[in-house]
Amino acid sequence: MKITTRLIAILLLVICVQALVLALVAQYGFGLRPCNLCLIQRVPFTLAAGLAAVSLTSWPSATGRQWLILVAGAALLINGGIAFYHVGVEQHWWVSAVCKGGEMARLSVSDLMAEMTRPAEAQCDTPAWSFHGITMAALNVPFSAGLGLVTLFLARFREN
Repeated sequence: MKITTRLIAILLLVICVQALVLALVAQYGFGLRPCNLCLIQRVPFTLAAGLAAVSLTSWPSATGRQWLILVAGAALLINGGIAFYHVGVEQHWWVSAVCKGGEMARLSVSDLMAEMTRPAEAQCDTPAWSFHGITMAALNVPFSAGLGLVTLFLARFREN
């Protein structure tokens, strides 16, 4: 079977959409509230799916389609790094500038009252789900990085 840019784009589109659907099912079906870093990790999947979808149209040239897939693969590889950063926040290896953890001590009484009227936000350092210590962010590290590397490899050595 020939590995074509079209086949890579179709597989990438299906996998990215499935990953996004899984995240939405976890959020709305199982009530697992995403933190800011969880939401940020959805962006590269959306970008990669969009780039794969555009590459399936007749608009780009063969070289353009390859570049779209390469950029999608790079986005997923970067997402592996974002997921690794999130795991570090969950494990308290470092503090996230993206999440609001620890800010309550610096609030005034009026700020505290305003915070109490808002719905609670999920904290990046408190995983919504884990299985034997493996969180969804930890699962996303090899998934995104592996998918990105495979996409880059296949896009580089594909047949038109």
